[in-house]
Amino acid sequence: MDAYPKRLIEVDLPIKQISEHARREKSIRHGHISTLHIWWARRPLAACRAVLCAALWPDPADPLCPKEFIITATEQMDRFWNTLDATNYDLSDLTVLRRALLDFIADFANWDNTTDERYLSTARTLTGSAHVALGGQPGTRPLVVDPFAGGGAIPLEALRVGADAFASDLNPVAVLLNKVVLEYIPKYGQELADEVRKWGQWVKEEMEKDLAEFYPKDPDGATPIAYLWARTITCENPACGAEVPLIRSLWLAKKKGRSVALKLIPNKDEKRVDFEIVENPKASEVQDGTVARGSATCPVCGYTTPVESIRAQFKTRRGGAADARLFCVVTTRPGQQGRFYRLPNKRDLEGVEKASEMIKRRKEEWTGKLSLVPDEPLPPQGTLGFRVQGYGMKEWGDLFTPRQILALTSLIQLLNDLYETNKEENLFRAICTCLSLAIDKQVDSNSSLCAWRAVSEDIGHTFGRQALPMVWDFVEANVVSGSTRDWGNAVEGVLKALECLDDGINVGHAEKASATKLLLPDDSAHSFFTDPPYYDAIPYSDLSDFFYVWLKRSVPLSSLNMFNETRAPKDEECIVDPIKGKDKQYFERTMTDAMAEGRRILVPNGIGCIVFAHKSTAGWEAMLNSMVEAGWIVTGSWPIDTELANRLRGLNSAALASSIHLVCRPRENPDGSLRTEDVGDWGAVLKELPPRIHEWMERLSSENVVGADAIFACLGPALEIYSRYSRVEKVSGEEVTLGEYLEHVWATVSREALSTIFQGADTEGFEPDARLTAMWLWTLSAGNGNGNGNGDGEDAQKSTGYSLEYDTARKIAQGLGAHLDQLPGLVGIKGSEAHLLPVRERGDYLFGRGGLSAPQKAKPIGKQLTLGGESVGGAYEAVSIRDAATLEFTGETTLDQVHQAMLLFAAGRGDALGRFLREDIGRDQKFAKLAQALSALYPATSEERRWVDGVLARKKSLGL
Repeated sequence: MDAYPKRLIEVDLPIKQISEHARREKSIRHGHISTLHIWWARRPLAACRAVLCAALWPDPADPLCPKEFIITATEQMDRFWNTLDATNYDLSDLTVLRRALLDFIADFANWDNTTDERYLSTARTLTGSAHVALGGQPGTRPLVVDPFAGGGAIPLEALRVGADAFASDLNPVAVLLNKVVLEYIPKYGQELADEVRKWGQWVKEEMEKDLAEFYPKDPDGATPIAYLWARTITCENPACGAEVPLIRSLWLAKKKGRSVALKLIPNKDEKRVDFEIVENPKASEVQDGTVARGSATCPVCGYTTPVESIRAQFKTRRGGAADARLFCVVTTRPGQQGRFYRLPNKRDLEGVEKASEMIKRRKEEWTGKLSLVPDEPLPPQGTLGFRVQGYGMKEWGDLFTPRQILALTSLIQLLNDLYETNKEENLFRAICTCLSLAIDKQVDSNSSLCAWRAVSEDIGHTFGRQALPMVWDFVEANVVSGSTRDWGNAVEGVLKALECLDDGINVGHAEKASATKLLLPDDSAHSFFTDPPYYDAIPYSDLSDFFYVWLKRSVPLSSLNMFNETRAPKDEECIVDPIKGKDKQYFERTMTDAMAEGRRILVPNGIGCIVFAHKSTAGWEAMLNSMVEAGWIVTGSWPIDTELANRLRGLNSAALASSIHLVCRPRENPDGSLRTEDVGDWGAVLKELPPRIHEWMERLSSENVVGADAIFACLGPALEIYSRYSRVEKVSGEEVTLGEYLEHVWATVSREALSTIFQGADTEGFEPDARLTAMWLWTLSAGNGNGNGNGDGEDAQKSTGYSLEYDTARKIAQGLGAHLDQLPGLVGIKGSEAHLLPVRERGDYLFGRGGLSAPQKAKPIGKQLTLGGESVGGAYEAVSIRDAATLEFTGETTLDQVHQAMLLFAAGRGDALGRFLREDIGRDQKFAKLAQALSALYPATSEERRWVDGVLARKKSLGL
């Protein structure tokens, strides 16, 4: 391997700029391939584009870099930077040339430059030059292989930067998306978009003829665009028995200058609830919904039916979508802007009834090979991300109302008729495939798991996240309304994706295949770049069945060989899923086979990049062990921030904001055979580890990469040391397993992070509980100055604890000389999660039982304390402490003392806090250092941050 020049990505990468562009891309919808179809956990194109360039281009400052590439790179960077932009790079200095290339990559990651000919032609020229200079045949392009292609971001960007792309996936839905993106769009270009627009309009016109009577317009010309429904139960109060509509929130529109809400009107005589629509209500006037945490409260009698009983009622009604209650109709009016809300009328109910009768008749008359309505079973109850089976939904068709099914089956019939009359034309296969993806967009936005979004006044998606939770009140779209989530909107989303690529992009190749059995010969690829499944994080196969069952009824017949199974393939899926009997060993074994297959098809001087993001040490160890066992050497590791800061799973948990890009090379001889005789000395490996982690942690800190992102990003450089050997041995000859080595890695990373947190202080001077608390909070931080903030309000938010995956917490603790089971007053363990207790729950431990009363709900009590001579408002009555004279200060460590002071501040006991600071701990430098560290580590909007800042301010005012 040493005979090959390093690639840019093995030397440097502008991760801060790339991360900024990747985060921004999350909010871009116009012209992005994500508008083509949903796929879960898509890679940002910005990150893929930047990483590909840096992986395909050699480092010009490397002594082994081919001169041919240096000449081309110098010409291209001179033309790009110096000539056109009048900058001043001294490109005769090869380290400056490297910087010019990295600056180009950082700029090229910008979404605005994805179709800029200057960037495209420069990148493609450099890619072609690097390929030939590194041994490729003149006139050919490097082949990038992605065997877990998913939504197609990596292979698409490979084509964009001038490489060839081979994308495979086991999942037919993913393969179909990749065929459109990699094959149809580059092959047919604008013609495909024009034809999809033309035939999409034809389908719209036919739909309006077929379905208009089922979505009747109002007599005044208003058009219903959305119908709001509530599943119902029967109140189980024996004295009541009313129909209870299950509604989470009564807001219909809730934004500045525009608000509309429902008002519940109990109708005891008819055992039901009536509704009234209220314009511009005050927030205090809007009632609570009828359902919370799965239990339902009857507005007629006040009785609460528990969730178990609700499930029992729905099980006999297959989820209750077919007999839900229509409670509001949203309309648009000719010549007027905005949405209008009214109660349903007779015409609306007649339209619903007609649709039910029509779909019933069609089902009776249906003679097709597949059922008209998807009757394929949902995955077993307990499957990751699925909650609906417990409410009686057993088949995929149960997720839709009769009129939704009528609309979707009508669309499919029109599409199939269109294909049958034009199937001799090759272009029509592509056209109809694209229109089938538009139908999928209707499936996603027109199921009984879609919610009405009051803030934006539009229809949400079934997949607001990568799961199928129960939705009590849902929205049905009018697919011929000309407004939100109608057929025209679905086609337009597809068109945005079709028109997003430049004309010069090459045609790629997409194939249905297992990552363990790639359809490629040995040494045929030049880059193996993939984003494999994240252990147990996302059940791709089960989620994709939502679309699979409709696609196999709508895609052109020539593609059905990919859709000939009942559901998407499950047996070979690489995932940890106890429901399917797939454990860590299965994942590791399957991933090892996939990684070995990737090494087989890669040329000896090729480069790999594996993207991974998982919050558990078990997931990481399984992935890393697979790579090492398959014969890869890790040569680099780069965290690229790909997630929004306010994502749901990022709050008070260690979900990663970054995806770690592990750069690797085959551990092979020049002839391609695996090197098996390189033996590393255990002592030498351990000696090399701390300085390597120290160096890398400094780099990460300079890029504002902290917390769990930094911890897992350190695995790359740690693996560089271990994976360069075929095995590592102790003096005794005993082989050191990767698991044993990683125990040392976690400890080294923890100690290095702790020295960063306390900025040079003697961390050994702190007791284990302080070291663990600081490291725990740092692990959860996100590097944006807000810690792991759990809100954006001005008021401090009540902490509910800080969670880490248990094994992660255990390994961090061990590295710091702490043991979780010896810290009962600080750490709670429940199942696979460990929780750092919120300070408010440590009262009994710190002041003796009963010294701190039960926590009370935080509420403003006005100006209370004087800090530094100034009156400070906004204090909160968060806790209550009994008379200071009887308090027992039972805490023993510096952390205990800081927490005691925080609780005294929280209770407004200024005198007691003053005495405590003056007489006990106020001049202790460890106390000050720890309090300052905690101030920086607690989430910005947490009550703990406010409390510790209050203690520090009081300490300063006392001159301590």
